[in-house]
Amino acid sequence: MTLAPGMHARLLIMVEGGDTAAKVGSGDVPVLATPRVLALAERATVEAISGALEPGQTSVGTKVTLEHLAASPVGAHVEIIAELVAVEGRRLSFTFTARDHDTVVARGTVERVVVDRERFLANLTR
Repeated sequence: MTLAPGMHARLLIMVEGGDTAAKVGSGDVPVLATPRVLALAERATVEAISGALEPGQTSVGTKVTLEHLAASPVGAHVEIIAELVAVEGRRLSFTFTARDHDTVVARGTVERVVVDRERFLANLTR
């Protein structure tokens, strides 16, 4: 499989207590936390290209833009869709949207870079 614009993934979650701003420390209200939105968006980008990378390759996040537009309380069902919109060499650009029914909860972009897993891990600094 080749990396190509149009590849996408869809996640559906129910907001739980552990997903809230109060729990993750990004606020004190019991609604879906912005850091959880980001983590879900990144997970969707990884899933969108799963199976398309060569053996030994992985992708790492390098840049994110995120607008958190509406609150989602515990119990809300939120759908996150990520789509690969551009492939420029090793750089992959995605858009994502998170929705709670008809309400856009968040939207943004994620940039990932394809790397050789072993080489990447060997270059870590301590």
